[in-house]
Amino acid sequence: MGVAPKQVTLVQLAGAARAALGGGRRLEGVERLAGGTTKGVYRLTMDDATTAIAYLWEDSENYWPATEQDGDLADPFSPGAGLDLFEAAHARLGALGVRVLEIHLVDRDRTHYPADLAIVEDVPGENLMDLRARDPRAAEPTMTRLVESLATMRGHRAPSFGKVALIDGGGTSRSASCEQAALVFGLRCLGEAAARDHRIADARAQLEVRLRQLTAAVRPRAEHSVVHGELGLDHVLVDRDGRPVLIDIENLLYFDVEWEHVFLRLRHARGEYRRLSVESLDKDRLALYRLTQHLSLTAGPLRLLDGDFPDREFMRGIAEHHLNEALSLIPAA
Repeated sequence: MGVAPKQVTLVQLAGAARAALGGGRRLEGVERLAGGTTKGVYRLTMDDATTAIAYLWEDSENYWPATEQDGDLADPFSPGAGLDLFEAAHARLGALGVRVLEIHLVDRDRTHYPADLAIVEDVPGENLMDLRARDPRAAEPTMTRLVESLATMRGHRAPSFGKVALIDGGGTSRSASCEQAALVFGLRCLGEAAARDHRIADARAQLEVRLRQLTAAVRPRAEHSVVHGELGLDHVLVDRDGRPVLIDIENLLYFDVEWEHVFLRLRHARGEYRRLSVESLDKDRLALYRLTQHLSLTAGPLRLLDGDFPDREFMRGIAEHHLNEALSLIPAA
């Protein structure tokens, strides 16, 4: 992993497109869509202008350098990619009535392509972030429905915490609690960031003490909700009926709802987040998860830059911002 993606050709996807969309249609165009770091995303256009999206999970489409945690379902924060995670998340959200992309074809036997493949519906047009920036009034009905979807996810109670694919398959996460899993993840991110930036290395001991202090302050809880984990409004499409459609769902978790809301706060301006905010969030969990996510969003981009990710300045900017935010959370002496 961590290599530049190849260009998938029309010939390679013609059979899959025909099996997914059928009806005598013939694949006429294949267009790579920007933005993915773990899978290839392609728009397929048939000869009658019907479109669909192909997801390809193969090493050549994954910019992330390999780690020891890859594929470790018992770790809620192990790098998540693959058809199994996608299908489990899709099934869970669909069962809750949350709008997700319709699946036209799943090919895990590699009948049509030499990697795991799914062909899903295409929802053309703007994502919710772009729509809201262009026309907040037009975006408001979709925002309202997104708030309702998040309430549904928040209200679900899972038997345990961890990756949806693991828990729904009867498995158990390795850590004893959400906060302990976050501590393990935070310490791992701290180590990865310290190995790549001297400012984190210089503050490593203080940051570790702070992570442990914040973890110790968290009171036990046995409620686990459905959490997207990386929910920005750019991960919400808007269908023709104005409904929000969640995408990039492979990292769906059963976890503390505070994890979701820390990311929402970090990802959106205050005015955007206010529309999505909820009351009664646990302040101690918010504090722990805030520091953990700042460390994650420092270490992750720096690790991505070990490979040949193309938009390097953008990724450096993310790492720099979250590095400084993490350092700002060290209590003054």
